[in-house]
Amino acid sequence: MSRPLLFLDVDGPLNPYAARPERRPDGYTTIRASVRPGRPLRVWLNPAHGPALLSLGYDLCWATTWMDAANRWIAPVIGLPELPYVDFGQGLFAERPDGVHWKTEAIVAYAAGRPFAWVDDEQSPADTAYVAARHPAPALLHHVNPRVGLREADFTALADAVTGLVTRL
Repeated sequence: MSRPLLFLDVDGPLNPYAARPERRPDGYTTIRASVRPGRPLRVWLNPAHGPALLSLGYDLCWATTWMDAANRWIAPVIGLPELPYVDFGQGLFAERPDGVHWKTEAIVAYAAGRPFAWVDDEQSPADTAYVAARHPAPALLHHVNPRVGLREADFTALADAVTGLVTRL
């Protein structure tokens, strides 16, 4: 029996980018990431998140605009190994007329019928409906407040959900 996937967004869940810019949250460290040309990005990361995510019982996968760059910039800081990632290709930032987030279709395709949880700060009811209509296995779309990032309650919800996702296989 395979474990469910856990799709991870970076900005919002792991990097609480919407927190007050002058006040780094407790437990976080700051990195400056030169992902694109121009000014480096300020990123706040909590080193405790990696071990907590690894302990949940999911197979982790990046689902972020960072794509493979998350393995270079994010994973080492929070204690994660190199992870697979969803390659959004031409769909990156593509607006959809149905209101479904541009990540959703690619995540469902990547999951290929496997149960999954998806942690992000930009999901909507349209995404939930899309997944329910097009994904045959159980799925959890877990919204995280980008002002605070992942918290203990989020880890508890994900830990509780993994059992339901596995037992419903």
